[in-house]
Amino acid sequence: MFVMPITRTHRHAYNGHARNLGRAFDRLFDGSVERVFAAAASEPATRQPALDLRETEQTYSVQLDMPGVAKEDVKVTIDGKRISIEASSPADAPAAEGEQLLVRERSRTAYARSFTLPVEVDESASQARLENGVLSLTLTKKLKPATQLAVG
Repeated sequence: MFVMPITRTHRHAYNGHARNLGRAFDRLFDGSVERVFAAAASEPATRQPALDLRETEQTYSVQLDMPGVAKEDVKVTIDGKRISIEASSPADAPAAEGEQLLVRERSRTAYARSFTLPVEVDESASQARLENGVLSLTLTKKLKPATQLAVG
């Protein structure tokens, strides 16, 4: 068995390092939280919402999570096979007179997502619905009409 003697100076040195490490963390985060919240309040953070994509013979079904967004703030663009979705949560209401904001943890959020499908989408036959923070798209495929080739 090996025994290592520990002296009082080692113990004090360790405590000093622990204290210095604690002070270093305090300095690292001192004021930075306020800077992060100030930046978040001035400019919305852009997020890429999670999506589910399903396919049938005639349609694609897409669900995207976009909590806190009103349907008036959602923009869906269909360009052939390319689908683009943009949305943002509304700006915070200003404080009422005599009211002071004590804590703001919620911030404005912007969502953006684009993807390409294998088949072009018929935008006139497609639908979009926003319910409980979930955007549901029913994208109808453009089916090519069957043509008959004339034999000459």
